[in-house]
Formats: sequence, structure tokens, C-alpha cells
Amino acid sequence: MVLRNGNWSSIDAEDVVPGDILEVRVGDKVPADARVMKLKTTTIKIEQSQLTGESQSVSKEIEELPTIEGKEWVIQEKQNVLFSSTTVSNGACLAVVVATGMSTEIGKIQAAVTKAGEDEEQTPLQQKLDEFGNLLAKMIGVICLLVWVINYKHFFDPVHGSVLKGCIYYFKIAVALAVAAIPEGLPAVITTCLALGTRQMAKRNAIVRKLPSVETLGCTTVICSDKTGTLTTNEMCVVKLALPENGSMKAYDVEGHNYTPVGRVPALSIDWTKSKALQVLAKIGCLCNESRLLVDDEEKFVRNGEPTEAAIRVLVEKLGCPDEALNKRCLQKEKRSEDDAMAFSNHWMKGMEKRAVLEFSRDRKSMSVLWHDSSTGSNVLYAKGAPEMLVQRCSKIMLPDGQVEELTATWQKQIEKQLVQMAESALRTMALAVKSEALGDLQAYNGSHDHPGHRILADSTGFIQVEDDMTFVGMVGILDPPRPECKPAIEACRVAGISVIMITGDNKTTAEAISQKLGILAPSGSHSENSFTGQEFEALSEDRKVEVLRKIMERREVEGAVFSRTEPKHKQLIVKILKSLDEIAAMTGDGVNDAPALKQADIGIAMGIAGTEVAKEASDMVLADDNFTSIVAAVEEGRSIYNNMKAFIRYMISSNVGEVAAIFLTAALGVPEGLTPVQLLWVNLVTDGPPATALGFNPPDLDVMNKAPRRKDDALISVWSYVRYFVVGAYVGCAVVGIFMFWYILDDAPDGHTLVSLEQLLTWGSCQEWKGFKVNDFGGMSFSSDPCAYFTDGKAKASTLSLTVLVVIEMLNAFNALSEDGSLCQMPPWANPFLIVAATISIGSHFVILYIPALATIFGVVPLTLHDWMLVLAFSFPVILIDEILKLIGRSTAKSTKEVKDKKA
Repeated sequence: MVLRNGNWSSIDAEDVVPGDILEVRVGDKVPADARVMKLKTTTIKIEQSQLTGESQSVSKEIEELPTIEGKEWVIQEKQNVLFSSTTVSNGACLAVVVATGMSTEIGKIQAAVTKAGEDEEQTPLQQKLDEFGNLLAKMIGVICLLVWVINYKHFFDPVHGSVLKGCIYYFKIAVALAVAAIPEGLPAVITTCLALGTRQMAKRNAIVRKLPSVETLGCTTVICSDKTGTLTTNEMCVVKLALPENGSMKAYDVEGHNYTPVGRVPALSIDWTKSKALQVLAKIGCLCNESRLLVDDEEKFVRNGEPTEAAIRVLVEKLGCPDEALNKRCLQKEKRSEDDAMAFSNHWMKGMEKRAVLEFSRDRKSMSVLWHDSSTGSNVLYAKGAPEMLVQRCSKIMLPDGQVEELTATWQKQIEKQLVQMAESALRTMALAVKSEALGDLQAYNGSHDHPGHRILADSTGFIQVEDDMTFVGMVGILDPPRPECKPAIEACRVAGISVIMITGDNKTTAEAISQKLGILAPSGSHSENSFTGQEFEALSEDRKVEVLRKIMERREVEGAVFSRTEPKHKQLIVKILKSLDEIAAMTGDGVNDAPALKQADIGIAMGIAGTEVAKEASDMVLADDNFTSIVAAVEEGRSIYNNMKAFIRYMISSNVGEVAAIFLTAALGVPEGLTPVQLLWVNLVTDGPPATALGFNPPDLDVMNKAPRRKDDALISVWSYVRYFVVGAYVGCAVVGIFMFWYILDDAPDGHTLVSLEQLLTWGSCQEWKGFKVNDFGGMSFSSDPCAYFTDGKAKASTLSLTVLVVIEMLNAFNALSEDGSLCQMPPWANPFLIVAATISIGSHFVILYIPALATIFGVVPLTLHDWMLVLAFSFPVILIDEILKLIGRSTAKSTKEVKDKKA
């Protein structure tokens, strides 16, 4: 609704321009940034949490902000401005448009999101795989060239027929070497592992939107978390109840952390026959209250109305009533029917008729409701409001038994003392009062045009002030309580070397109080170095900002940090500096204002329940339950996935190094080619695939969250890992070539093949020059016309033995890869049953090509006998023993390193 040419008209929001006069009412979405001109109700409240992160709707005022030299007003402090995309939760007003489109605060956020998207970097995994790929390509190129060059003298062997054919033969060996060295299945296995990781995370309420972020979570070093809804329940609760008793205000703790009316007041003994004051307090909480409790389709309690009012109504439902049958049916029950959602409120409302509502106003800071009590035939005024204002309008105080006495200066000091204690705990306080005398025949009527729906109390003499001479009944402290499961999760982060930083739009006192309850900040001592408002942090010099965050990171195992009253630019600034310090930052957010920081962070985490679509689109991961503990679970899963990824990289690379060693030894020794390129491709793509994928199902190590996160610059493969790959690979190469040579030289098998000397095998290329060289016919092949064919066409059995040893060793290597340094005695094969199934599938695939004639011909293999299989096992099993020795050395080295670090610490 805009005022143009003296007339009010409805236009499209996109047609609004600066200077337009707007009228907005409850339920409207504000179309542009606009300055409040005139209130049409006593108050107007705006829901702007998606823009600022504030947990409460905000009252807007007409008064202009004072001019203070050098001060820049943050969004939360602009109490006279309506912001585009926010909604009116209560009241109505006129406002003049001051900014539209990209000039609005929401437009600035859109610009920041776009810019942050342009600056996106590769994830640590992508960087490491690129580095690894480049290194691997260079090494393979050098080795292939070296193999080809060192066989130069064999180009001239008569067996090849010509130098060109000899050159091509050894070029094929170099190609086979390249095939052996390149882990062709690695990209597919990594993608599969990450995809399996997303499924595991989804089970733990973390929905991954971008696949590489699964692994990035594992190296997260700092979690920047929003407060409202993530660390807290986003459901206001009464946590303190203060009642006048024995000359002082006695405070009681109230259990519970959400809108479910379950939670006792442990220290309060309730006897409804004697607790008259508690009955009155319950009536005030119920009758001076416009909120409602509902039960949704999932049988969960939800509010309808203001959060603070809903908190007081939940308190009423927790206290119960004198009706024992009703108490038995509903009191402290987690599940209630829809009709019983407000069972105790309905009990207190019996016989009561609402006459009028005196709305909350800025000057009174209270609201009151006039009810007619049919049981007494008189009017009763129930009121609640800011204690410092409501107490001034009270002249009496109610004691536990219902007796009333004068509200003396002593009582006022006791109330003030209790108020200070609650304020120090960052509680939002609300005083409760009642009045039943001198209300006479009060009626109510609708207000003027400027205040439609505002009900004014009046009698025959005109307007009167009824909120005076009231009786003070008690006081409540309200808080958006921390989630009970978050404190142990934050402690788990600290043990895991992950810093937790709370970044919130709420005020500094509330943020610090909540963070102390959660264990982010120490419960006592100064927090001048790790608690800042957004403005305070922005005002620091660039070097000082970096120094502050560096010190916070250095103290991550002691406490975290808090940034309050933040704007979107502050969140981006914090993330930018953290990334410059080589920290891997995870940032949570739910509002539109969080989108730029979510985009810029290494891991952007949006809320699934309370999150806006804008935040979800900018994020890498969405929390289905909006719970901080799900982030910690996702980090644990990410670390496990990375370990599993290292396991199958370790498995595949050590196997490929073994293949390279086999080809290299073949070429270096000059023995016939034992493995063909097609056989190597079969091993790399088919046989290796299932075990490598199955390693992605490895259970997490028991101490996965007791280790510090890896650094961004940590190598994917350490120097010690390369040593292990070389040692294991060298044995694989020796075993593959060794069994090939054994068959020719020493294997006196029943098949009747001819044994040759070592010298003959190493110089087989010159066999045409040997005099008197004869070979027995075997396996359906005749060598009488060409004995040299024994080393080419007759090598099928030896080649099959080499291929089979390679396959079996790689299956045993897969079991070795279950744990980086843990013995198979500590983590046996059945710790991952999927690996046993995968190994069975791979061995089964190998049996298929061995014993199906058509496939055996394609792959150049022959069936193996029981004697052959025993030979294969003898050459394969030592790889287990070798890796166990290497693991033992790794464990000893790690233990020594840890002892040195502990000593230094």
C-alpha cells in the first residue's frame, strides 16, 4: 500500500521507489528499506531474524537515532528502519522508502554472496589429489622412459626379428608399466567412498549438498556457529521463578529446555490448598497471555504467538493445578492429545470472561488483561511487564499463603537484588502482578482511527489509569536455553583440537552467558581477548584482528570465542581472516544474512528446519535437525571417510607400485614379459575395485576424535607411507616375477614342462643361437620346430601364476589396509564384513577368467591345479608379515613422537 497523489493504492513491490509512503500491517512483508514515520498502533514489531539473527521480534520506533561522531549504527541498532524482506509480526505503521533493490540491506547481502562465490577455492581433497596426480604423472613418465632406455641393448636380440620390432616390444612393456602405475579405478573409488559418506552423514542428520565437502569436514579446525536454534533450542523457556518468601525473594530453578511442558521446579513444594500465591501466579501466566500451545502432526508441542508469552504458558502447564485427576492425566507428560495441549490453562480459565486487553506500550513496558470472574462477580486485572516498571505501579506484595502486605522499600530492594542476579545470567525478566480492587464496572471500547483494535478501559467518568495500586506476585527469568547435548559435543571438539566460535546477532551479555553455560567460554575470568561485538572487532586494526584470531586458535584446547551483535560483513571478515591463517572454517547459518559467510567458508552449514532457502542454496551441507551435535558427528564421519580414503589409496598405490616393480624387474632382468597390458587393466579396473570400495566401509578408529585435525598443507601421502609403499611394492614385484622365474627354473610340476637354467632364462632372447636346446611338449603345445616359442607362446602357465599371485597379494593387501598402523590382530578382517565379501567377489572374478575357456583365451591365462594354488599362497602370504612389521615400526615412531610433543607441552 503506497500513498501517491494523495490516494492510497496497492502496487507491485517491484514498482516501489525511494520517497514512496508505505503502509504496513501485521502479516505484511516489507517491500523495501523504509524509515518509520508514524505508528498506527501503540507498537509495531518486526520479525527480522533472517536478516540479523535476533531470536526476538523487534519493536520499531519513530524517534531518530542520535548523531554520535565516528559511530556507525549496525542493523540491530536501527530501531526506526524497516528492512526489505522482513515481516510485520504485530501492529501497523506508515514509513517512507529510503532504499530499494540492491541498495537495501538484503541487496547488499546478495552482492556479497555473488562475490564470495567468485572467490571459491578447491577443497583440500581436490588440491591434494591434483598434487598427487601431477607427481604420479611425472614419476610414471620418468620410469617408463627409464625402462625403455635400459633395454636398449635388447632391441637387437634376434628373437624380435628386427631392431624396429625390438624397439616396439619394449615400448609395449613401457606402456604396460604406465598401465600398472596409474590407479585407473581411483577416481571412481573416491567418488563412491564420498557418496557412501553422504549416506552415512544423512543418517546422522547432516545432508551433504556438495560431494567434496564430505572429506573437508574431516580437516575442520574451527566451527563458527550461530547461537539461536543451533546451540540453543530457539524455544524460549522460563528457567527461573522468583517468589516472595520469608522477607526475601527466593529463586527456584525450572527444568526443561523447549515448549514441551515437562520439567519440574525441584526445590518448590506445591500444596495447592496452601499455595494461594502460586494459584494467582498460574492465573496471571495463563490469563495475561495471548499465546497458545498446540500439538503438531508429529505430536510435538509448538507455539502460536510471542515466544516469551509461550514460555510463561509452558510454565503454567508444568506447575499443574488442584485437580488431581487432571494432574494424573497430563502433568509432566511428554505426549498429550491436541485437546489437552493447554489442559491446565483451560482449568484456570474456567468461569473467566475476558473484558479488555491493555496492549504493551514502550512507555509502560507492560501489558494487562481485564477479566470478569463469574465465581465472585467481580473484575480482576492481570498484568505482566518489565520488573523495574511494574514494581513502581505496585503498592502491595503477595506472600505464599495468599496474604497481602505493603510493598516496602525493603521488599523493593529484594526484588531489585533478584532482578540484578537474573540480568547477570542474561535472563529476560518478567514481573507478574494482579489487581482486584477498585475496578468497578469497567468496560472496554475500540480506540480511534489511529489505533484500530486498541481496546481502551473506561468507566462513566471517561478514561482511567487502572495499572496502579497493584499487588506484586512474582517474577520469572526467561531464556532461549542451550541444547543439553551441545555442551559434551563442544568438549568433544576441544579434545579433537577444533575451536568453537559463537557468532550471533544477540547482545554481548546474553551471548557470553550462553557460551559459559555451553563451555565455549571459561565460567570465570576476563573475556576481553575472546569476546567482541561486531563493531568492536571491526574497529581493530588489520594486524590486531589477525592477532586476536591467532590467539583464539592457539587457545582452542582451553576455550573458544564469542562475537555478538554481528552483521553479515563481520561474519565474512572473521572467515576471511581464519582462512588466511590456514584454518579450515565451518560456518553455520540460517538467515539470509548468513549466506555470504556460508558461501565463503570452507564448509557452509545451513539449518534444515529454521533455515531460509537462500542460506541452504549457499551452503555445502544442511543440518536436518538444526543441532550442533550433528556437526560434530559429521566431522567425526568426515575424519573416518578421510582415513578410509587413505586406506584405499594406500591399498591401490601399494598394489600399483608392486605392478610397477614387477614390470621394472622384468625389463631390468631381461626375462620374458610376465604380465600383459590387458591383464594389468583387468586387475586395476575389476579385481582391485570391490576391495577398494569396501575399504570405504571401514569402521572409524576408536581414537578418531582424540587426534588434532590435519593441517591444510599436510601431504596426502607422507614420507613414511612412501617408504611402506616401496617396501611392500618391492616384495610384490619380487613375488610376481619370482614365481614366474620359479616355474621356469625350479617348479618340478606334474605337467611335464621343461626346466631351464637361470642363465638361459635371463638370456632367452638369444635362444636361437643355443645349440642343442630342446623343450618337452606339454599343455597341448609342441615346441620341436621352434624351441624359442617356449618363452613366448609357452609362458601362459608362468604368466597365469604371476597374475594370480598379484591378485591374491592385493586381496591380502586390502586386509592390511584396514588400519594404517593397527595390527590385523587389533582390527581383524571381520571388522569390515564388506571387505570379506568384496575380496570374495574379486577372487571369484579371477576364477571366472581362469576356468572359462573363452575368457582364458582373451586374457592369455590357463587353469591352475591344486599344486599351482599352493605355490601361489606360498609366494603371497609373506606380504602380511612384512606389513605387520612395518605397522609395528609405525606405531613405535608415532608413540615416540607423541612423547616428545607431550614433553615439550
